[in-house]
Amino acid sequence: MRGVLLRYGIRWFVAMMLTLLAAAEILHYVPTEIVDRMDVFANDVRLRLQKGELDPRIVIVDIDEKSLATVGRWPWSRDIIANLIDKLDQQYHARTIAFDVIFSEPDTSSGYATLESLARKELKDVDGFGARIRALKPRFDYDGRMAAALRDRPTVLGYYLSNESSAVTKGLLPQPVFSKQHLKGREIDSSVYTSYSGNLDVLQRAAKAGGFMNPTPDSDGTIRRLPLLARVGDDYYESLALATARVALGASVVRPVFFSSDETLFSDSISQEYGALKAIRMNSKPHTTIVPLERNLTALINFRGPGGPQGGQYRYISAVDVINGTAPGEPLADAIVLVGTTSAGLKDLRAAPVNIDYPGVELHANIISSILDGDFKQTPDFSFAIELLQVVAIGLFLGLLLPVLTPVLSIFVSLLAAAAVVGWNYLMYQTFSWVVPFAVSLLLIGALFVFNLAWGYLFEYRKGRAMVNLFGEYVAPELVAEMAANPQSYSMEGESRELTVLFCDVRGFTTISEGLDPNALREYINIYLTAMSEDIRGNRGTLDKYIGDAVMAFWGAPVALPDHAERAVASALHMQQTAHRLNRDFLARGWPPLKIGIGLNTGEMRVGDMGSKIRRAYTVMGDAVNLSSRLEGITKVYGVGIAVGAVTRAAAPAFAYRELDRVRVKGKNEPVPIFEPVALESEIDEATRAELDQWHATLAMVRSQQWDSAEQSLQSLLTGDPQNGLYQLYLERVAYYRQHPPGPDWDGVTTFETK
Repeated sequence: MRGVLLRYGIRWFVAMMLTLLAAAEILHYVPTEIVDRMDVFANDVRLRLQKGELDPRIVIVDIDEKSLATVGRWPWSRDIIANLIDKLDQQYHARTIAFDVIFSEPDTSSGYATLESLARKELKDVDGFGARIRALKPRFDYDGRMAAALRDRPTVLGYYLSNESSAVTKGLLPQPVFSKQHLKGREIDSSVYTSYSGNLDVLQRAAKAGGFMNPTPDSDGTIRRLPLLARVGDDYYESLALATARVALGASVVRPVFFSSDETLFSDSISQEYGALKAIRMNSKPHTTIVPLERNLTALINFRGPGGPQGGQYRYISAVDVINGTAPGEPLADAIVLVGTTSAGLKDLRAAPVNIDYPGVELHANIISSILDGDFKQTPDFSFAIELLQVVAIGLFLGLLLPVLTPVLSIFVSLLAAAAVVGWNYLMYQTFSWVVPFAVSLLLIGALFVFNLAWGYLFEYRKGRAMVNLFGEYVAPELVAEMAANPQSYSMEGESRELTVLFCDVRGFTTISEGLDPNALREYINIYLTAMSEDIRGNRGTLDKYIGDAVMAFWGAPVALPDHAERAVASALHMQQTAHRLNRDFLARGWPPLKIGIGLNTGEMRVGDMGSKIRRAYTVMGDAVNLSSRLEGITKVYGVGIAVGAVTRAAAPAFAYRELDRVRVKGKNEPVPIFEPVALESEIDEATRAELDQWHATLAMVRSQQWDSAEQSLQSLLTGDPQNGLYQLYLERVAYYRQHPPGPDWDGVTTFETK
């Protein structure tokens, strides 16, 4: 009985520790990316499941393929845009007209500049021609024509804000909705921009308002929220969606609303005690409109469906039908019209949770719908409290119950608890429009279930699969499952086997270590070693050891792989691609550049559990291993990233290779040819194939001592690839051999006296 109570107490204690860990994650003491990703995924699923009805208040006038085919390619003449505005206002009586496009450059399509040039030059002597041209200028001023169409009408123009160093500020910004003085000394989190691409002055001054169109993609590139306000200098500007809704509602003023200790969220007062900006207020008619805000002055997009003309959430009308006056009148009457595009060629299709090709104009439409309805999905300030209550209840309930249940009942109770969490979260989402994270709660349920199941398994089967557990200390985890199916077939005893071994080393690591402080160096090497190890293990390689900044791995043991050489070569090429990607990231951080060299060799070698009584390891030894290490070392001599031996090349014929040389490495008398793998044979293009053929012909010239022909061919190769270290090396060798002829008995072998 005492033993039973002790085991129950241990399980209860662990359950409480897991609950505390979950609470710490909620309070951001131990934030984990997987939890955030799970919450994002759950919210995306909710959005995909919901499908709203058609919102007749908003109509999208679509610059679609039909319009482009009829009117012509974009951008259209401003005269055509002016005609579109006139039709929407005069014939269709639209309530508001907003453009999800920018008019930042003057329209020269009228041809007036050409006529003016003729009047000044070729036809300057023709009586009255110049005066007549000047008199016609207003008819050719398409920008002025569009400005006249915009003026005194409920029109909104879009523009872009930017922080790119190469961005050029142009055009005119609309009037800000408020400035820092309205914050009364408070600092608020917001997106801050330094430049913008606005509309022409004459157009922006004529329009009723303007709004920026910048999306705010998450780290995965998906757009789930839009900023409603952004700061440029000391002023705050509204988004296209907010500006359009404001004009449609007849509002003229936008003001911040701050959280107050003794006021409700939507209080009009501004407390001096609290600085959190919770919402914005518009003096719309007949009632004031309150728009709640998320972090950085954004709003979650309440997607009404998959979007697009076939989605059914918003009515789409082809722009050319409006221009021609053939569009149906009823949908446009008193509607908020957004002029945008679904044409793939105009590149306004965005990645959204409900559709990877979601029309950008519909992002703004969803926000406008939410403003009109006063229905925003939002994460309440007290969401962490709801999460804490959930995990505490789960920890207490399952921590007490699971230890006394059978496995079948444990599964049932755990699933029931998970269903309760999901149902409660969905209820809050639908009833209160609260987006409350619940991934931690589900993970806690899973952790408690797995722990209790594993505890029972530990006591019932702890003596089983000893061989597999032992191998798990040496072998990549992804191979352990395969070994578990037949553990008696594997042994730690040494044996001779044909394998392929890899050595990878960082070039100039001493210089790198001298240029970084200890913490930065640790992060540098950890990121590099992690990426290389993932590439190796991702292709069923066995990670042998780290030797300082070097990595040693092999393929073909303990699980036999008939294609071990091909897997090794493929992994080496992928590791170089990964190194290039890491190099870009490191340079962006201000770290030294990353460049690696890789040596590969295939052959008979000894593999098994080796070492001393103090420490042992599952590793490989032999001449083939030593040659792989030598090949890694001489990659820097030939200016290549990978060097492989002849046996590896023969064992992996699916790849195209460039022969580098015949070398005699230190410790071996027999010369060996070495090669650089380029890519899969099936992926080599004609240009690369021709370059390889020319190189091999050049190498034959060098070996036959045709110095002039070899030099001419090398110069030709360098013209196509000036940075190629191999070509430069051989050009230097040709120059040397021309001055110091190697003699008629020269075997074309390069001897290396050092490791």
